[in-house]
Amino acid sequence: MSDPQAPADPAGSDAGGFRAPTIFVRHARDATPFGPRPDPGRRRLLGLGLLAGGCALSRVGVATAAVLQPTPALTAGPFYPRTHLPEVDADLGQLDGHARRALGEPFVLDLLVLDARGRPLPAVAVELWQANAGGRYAHPADTDASGPLDPDFQGYARLVTDAEGRLRVRSVLPGAYGDGGFRRTPHLHLIFRGTGTQLTTQMFFPDQPLNAGDFIYRRLSPAAQRAATARALPAGDGVRGFGWDVVLPG
Repeated sequence: MSDPQAPADPAGSDAGGFRAPTIFVRHARDATPFGPRPDPGRRRLLGLGLLAGGCALSRVGVATAAVLQPTPALTAGPFYPRTHLPEVDADLGQLDGHARRALGEPFVLDLLVLDARGRPLPAVAVELWQANAGGRYAHPADTDASGPLDPDFQGYARLVTDAEGRLRVRSVLPGAYGDGGFRRTPHLHLIFRGTGTQLTTQMFFPDQPLNAGDFIYRRLSPAAQRAATARALPAGDGVRGFGWDVVLPG
């Protein structure tokens, strides 16, 4: 693959304790919060004890509601789409007017977007882009050395979460690309924009053998790796399913 230089990272450093590199090298591919009359003195003490206990439980509840692991901020990379795309809907594997679906293994992704206290966030704008099944991005900086473009693959979506902070995406599993220390495991790129908050990140797929060697994934803490990795869901109609809860900052 070609060796493009990534633009300035809009995400800054990630929550896992590592600042993603701003240079991405592409090598040739062999690439979101439950009796006797009682003694007045004892009654008063008991009441005070219950009050104190209630306050303590209340504090614990607040703390628990605020300790969701944030989704780590990760680089957008160099292949954010530059050209206007005629279709930006939630099915990246099917273009209007095309008889065929995109090549590759189809999947369904159910996203839930939350704030730090676990409350669903409606009306969050979401951008998603990915490589096709062969590891090629529809971007001028990615060349034929990465493999062919898929004319039936959309590759990009622009969506909004519903009233419950959810959305569903259909696509095909992206291919791995690169080699050596810059080998990239299958992943998605996403940008979330809510009221007063924004997150640029990447999503990883579970049980991918290349995850451990991916130069971004391996630098995340174990907690951040879990937060950035989708979970497998039961397959429906023979299509693999994934779920991912995204916790936005702020």
